[in-house]
Amino acid sequence: MSSEISMEAPLQAVPRNLDVDRFLRHHLTMRRIRAFEETAVSSLAEGLVKGAIHPSIGQEAAAAGVCGNMAADDILLSTHRGHGHTLAKGASPEAMMKELFGREGGTCGGKGGSMHIADFDVGMLGANGVVGANINIAAGAAHAIKLLGQDRLTVCIFGDGAVNRGPFLEGLNWAKVFDLPVLFVCEDNRYSATTVTGSVTAGGGPADRAASLGLAAETVDGNDIAAVDAVAREHLDAVRSGAGPRFLHVVTYRLTGHTAVDPAAYRPDGEADAEWLNDPIGRCEALLTAHGVDAARLQAQSDRARDEIVLAYQAAKDAPWPADAKAFEDVQDLGAEPFASYRPGDGR
Repeated sequence: MSSEISMEAPLQAVPRNLDVDRFLRHHLTMRRIRAFEETAVSSLAEGLVKGAIHPSIGQEAAAAGVCGNMAADDILLSTHRGHGHTLAKGASPEAMMKELFGREGGTCGGKGGSMHIADFDVGMLGANGVVGANINIAAGAAHAIKLLGQDRLTVCIFGDGAVNRGPFLEGLNWAKVFDLPVLFVCEDNRYSATTVTGSVTAGGGPADRAASLGLAAETVDGNDIAAVDAVAREHLDAVRSGAGPRFLHVVTYRLTGHTAVDPAAYRPDGEADAEWLNDPIGRCEALLTAHGVDAARLQAQSDRARDEIVLAYQAAKDAPWPADAKAFEDVQDLGAEPFASYRPGDGR
């Protein structure tokens, strides 16, 4: 499905006195994420990407609206579907693309790939290939912030499938008991891999579960960038002011399969086609158009994002492979057997 500009977005409430510049920045972020992921998917087909890719195409407003309200030194934890969050937090598209390609200069030296991207320089502690595992890491990071008396916070983004795993209860409970500075964000795309999440989830869902533990919890239309921006800013300000942990349930939709090679045959016929009309980028463009931004300016932003990612792609493709010896950098207990006597190329 083409991601070119479409003004056929559904009707939505148009905020008065819109900060046009702010939402142009959100629009550019979303376009950058979309271009990055489309390029990553095509690069996988070229054989350039090492490992799996889990696209977040259709979920860009969650990344832009939440991460765009974080401070530079705030901490972010993400999921295996974390390209958008990482880009929105300020990571370099070129370094990220190099990471996907396994090349020198990647955010993790080419060792982590798509599911384990991290960039400590922008406060991104890492994506995680284990569903829900980032929740406890986020609680730990927030606890460290509190113990150190620092004026920053942690944001933890996870999918709807994570609410049915143990770390959800453990992490939220710990955060509430110790009144930690953390915003938990459930990015609900309604599918746990290939299963409709609602069909395997008891009770009222993510926000009700968080509220049962005493966290202030709110559900928002995750494809409405204005709504996500406002609610995320409100909750982040509250956490930063000492109100304790909070929970944001962002309802969106994954327009692609679970992975880049998943045809998503488990979805009802026509479901994804209908959801393209609810595309958050199209809705953002309709919002900006209603406030006087012309199509040429929106197209220029789209072109800028695409050009940036083309450069990132070419730089990653041209980058060298890491030296063999780098495989043993950052490895704990490297001096212990069997590694102490190992030398790259000795046949072992």
